[in-house]
Amino acid sequence: MARFIIGLAVVLAFLGHVVQSAWPEEGRFYQLPLITKLENIFYDARLVLTMPDTVHPGVVILDIDEKSLAEKEKGGEGHWPWPRDRLGLLLDKLFDKYDVAVVGFDVVFAERDESSGIRVLEQLSKGELRDDARFQSALRELKPKLEYDHIFASKMKGRPVVLGFSFPLYGDKTRKGLLPAPVLTMGVFGSWPVDADRYYGYTANLEELQKSAAGAGHINASPDVDGVLRRVPILVEFDGAYYEPFSLAVVRALLGSPPVKPITPDEKLVPKSYLSLDWLQVGPLRIPVDDRARALVPYREVRSFRYYSIVDVLNDVLDVSKLKGKIVLVGTSVPGLLDLRSTPIDPVLPGVEVHANLIAGMLDGSIKQRPPYVVGAEFMLLLLSGLAMALLLPLLRPLISTVTTLAVLLAVVATNVAVYHYGNMVLPLASGLVMILLLFTLNMAYGFFVEARGMRQITGLFGQYVPPELVDEMARNPERFNMAPREQELTVLFSDVRGFTTISESLSPQDLSAYINEYLTTMSLVIRERHRGTLDKYIGDAIMAFWGAPVADFQHARHAVLAALDMQSEAKALNEKFRSRGWPTFKIGIGVNSGVVRVGDMGSRIRKAYTVMGDAVNIASRLEGITKQYGADIIIGDGTRRLLSGFVVREVDRVRVKGKDEPVTIFEPLGLEGQVDPARQDEMTLWNQALRLYRGQDWDRAELQLINLRKRAPERDLYGLFIERIAQFRAHPPGTDWDGAWTFETK
Repeated sequence: MARFIIGLAVVLAFLGHVVQSAWPEEGRFYQLPLITKLENIFYDARLVLTMPDTVHPGVVILDIDEKSLAEKEKGGEGHWPWPRDRLGLLLDKLFDKYDVAVVGFDVVFAERDESSGIRVLEQLSKGELRDDARFQSALRELKPKLEYDHIFASKMKGRPVVLGFSFPLYGDKTRKGLLPAPVLTMGVFGSWPVDADRYYGYTANLEELQKSAAGAGHINASPDVDGVLRRVPILVEFDGAYYEPFSLAVVRALLGSPPVKPITPDEKLVPKSYLSLDWLQVGPLRIPVDDRARALVPYREVRSFRYYSIVDVLNDVLDVSKLKGKIVLVGTSVPGLLDLRSTPIDPVLPGVEVHANLIAGMLDGSIKQRPPYVVGAEFMLLLLSGLAMALLLPLLRPLISTVTTLAVLLAVVATNVAVYHYGNMVLPLASGLVMILLLFTLNMAYGFFVEARGMRQITGLFGQYVPPELVDEMARNPERFNMAPREQELTVLFSDVRGFTTISESLSPQDLSAYINEYLTTMSLVIRERHRGTLDKYIGDAIMAFWGAPVADFQHARHAVLAALDMQSEAKALNEKFRSRGWPTFKIGIGVNSGVVRVGDMGSRIRKAYTVMGDAVNIASRLEGITKQYGADIIIGDGTRRLLSGFVVREVDRVRVKGKDEPVTIFEPLGLEGQVDPARQDEMTLWNQALRLYRGQDWDRAELQLINLRKRAPERDLYGLFIERIAQFRAHPPGTDWDGAWTFETK
């Protein structure tokens, strides 16, 4: 009976996850994070396995590449942005010589181009040269040639040229430039529940440029919680109207600007509870969207679009046949211009290639559908298969259960992939697979093996080394755990009380014992009880702990940093208690680092311990040691920073710690996103500017910025430290090959 009850509970848990997934994100209170992560992984796998690997014939990318950004003497156009008369020349060549179909600029022209010097000349004409007739006459003749924005605008008129614009995030209400006309107006959806992304400000193109262009589309992305860009908002809301993306604006310009018509499913085929925006009709094209008006990007193999250097067009080097009749997108692949996206096919894909994939998908009809009613299909699939497995598996012998489970899994995966590839529809996969596997695992592990034998085995092996609260969890699968040393990525934490020798000398032996016992107990509970860390050892007042072993923790870096932040909070509360007893207060420094280490039972024949060793451990210890140098409560290494999301973290320095030749970048976590004071975040922005100036050896500007920061936050030792360094570097310049790292000679 217990097996049936456990099986039904598992089915209900997964059904609850499915029901909640249909709710708006801000209204969800019950979700299985692992399912969401796995669903993204499975989606990416299907995408990679089935995506085209041929070069698309209709879309090409003019790349503002390193070659184009080279100095003019080397055949380039110099640093970006370029004078807009050059972009006007580019349009003439593209349309008159290369006969392209459409040109799309993945660029926002929000600022006036004053590179010609026209503003300076105008000021002179109104100032000291206002009475100089020859100057005024010459200026009148030159002015049309120096108004680069006007030249660029005139070259766009009457041509299918599309511009980009953006909506700022986080409620920013800044409004700059001129928005294009919306594609849909307020009230167009009636009672349909369309929860499109909503924005409150925009950064658009200059009015003259926007009015001359054939259209414009937003370049906003909508990455998932893991930071990967899988979908793009096809409609976004601003002031009650709806705006199209850059990709759709290009397609509409190609088709002669047909209207956008929202379509909902047939009420005879779909229950009213699932009625929502299903797809958009644009001329002869149908563009599938989800309930938030977003479309899945139909990625092709990386570099499935021809890239040509834009300077080759300006210099008439590129063969006409390469561009004739093509859709031409102007963008950049240079990392320094900050238009790289994390995608399922490449973690650093140029943003312009994302637009190219969407344009190709719209024209080819290859955008996958994920309509709202697939939630109902997923619910019924889980209900039927879950009940069948929960009721059937307890009655079958192990071998038959295994064969049955494998057959069901194979059928589910095959059906899902077939519907994805041939039916062009995305059905959820992770919830069904995980539920079936979980039901099978629970049935196979249930009984004496788990409840008795497994518990005894795990307790015997790990009871003296790991937190007791993890023993039950480990006992469920005892074969997965042993004490043999192995390599694994973990996160290690070191903490130490600053000036503890002075504290100990001020207390009696009895008070010192009570003092250190209460401190270690409080911090140990934070590590073990709140954040499931493994306590490695105490070294006097110092604590060493790690996350990720013996029980795997896929968020070991996050849990370690949360533990460090909570330890600092507990330290403040503990200091209040100590102060009331007349005891001295204390400060602690914490170092956290992640990396591949060796973990296992290590030591001598006399005494062994379950511990970790390796370079990442040594760095964590060094980071704790240098917290006092920077006046920081917590310092984390680059290995931990790369694994974190959802935190406000500021870069502190690049250092060479004692015993290491290679520099490491160190960071200070300020707290979780949404919980850090805006003033502190503004201070962090100013600090980042100062750090860039410091590393660029711009000592004067860096020092001025640091002085202003010290006035703003005099309690932070960091700014004074860097001011002192600048004084040293002025006296002893580091040289042109300096990598910006500071070397510590002590631990």
